[in-house]
Amino acid sequence: MHILFNGLMMALEIAAIYAVAWVGYTAPLWFAAGTALIALAVGAALEIARLKYEFPFYFDRVPGRSIFLIVTVGIIESVTKAILAGVVGLLTFLGTDQERLKFVAIIFGIALFLGVQVVRVLMDRLKARPLRWGYFRLAAPLGLIFSAGLTFLPAPGITELAKRAAFDLPAKPTMEQASEFLFLLKQSFDEIVVRMLSWVFDPTLAQAIGAVVSVNMLSGFVLALYAVLIAEGIRTIERREP
Repeated sequence: MHILFNGLMMALEIAAIYAVAWVGYTAPLWFAAGTALIALAVGAALEIARLKYEFPFYFDRVPGRSIFLIVTVGIIESVTKAILAGVVGLLTFLGTDQERLKFVAIIFGIALFLGVQVVRVLMDRLKARPLRWGYFRLAAPLGLIFSAGLTFLPAPGITELAKRAAFDLPAKPTMEQASEFLFLLKQSFDEIVVRMLSWVFDPTLAQAIGAVVSVNMLSGFVLALYAVLIAEGIRTIERREP
């Protein structure tokens, strides 16, 4: 029965990851709005709790009336991160090239799967609290995985990009058209950075460094949010096991 239960948990985990990537791919606007709301709901309490914990580290006194400042700063930070997560989530999945978006969704799902596994291992072996640890620590590594995966997408040259802007992009582009152009623009910029780094470093190392400095790293904020929520949800179900 224990083996069957573990198999069921793995199936639920994969289903949740697939659902997140599927919603992002099929309904990017709803995905962005939902991501922003979830980030705000989860982040507000965590940011305030973190600031309460850090206050004695920076100031040699108890918070006292400063609790109002802590709450205010925590709310501002959580709102800022929620807006960032929503915008990044929208730009990640909004576009006109369906083949490119399918590839993005697959890479997103793989990165999310790896993030959930990391959180679950830390929960089991180090008794880590997924919401607290993952929310503040997972964004960078998951953003790096996602960014590295997108390096396999072709990047148009500057000349090709200029032609598209001049002849293919309408004067008043739709959100999908604008997002697609922005994606191609950042891919081209990343390609330029990698070429410049290749003058100094080995091409493989240059590619790795390029993934680190890419704007695609920002998607780590979205990935970390869903990774901790899925891991926390699976842990809650496991605790109810008779």
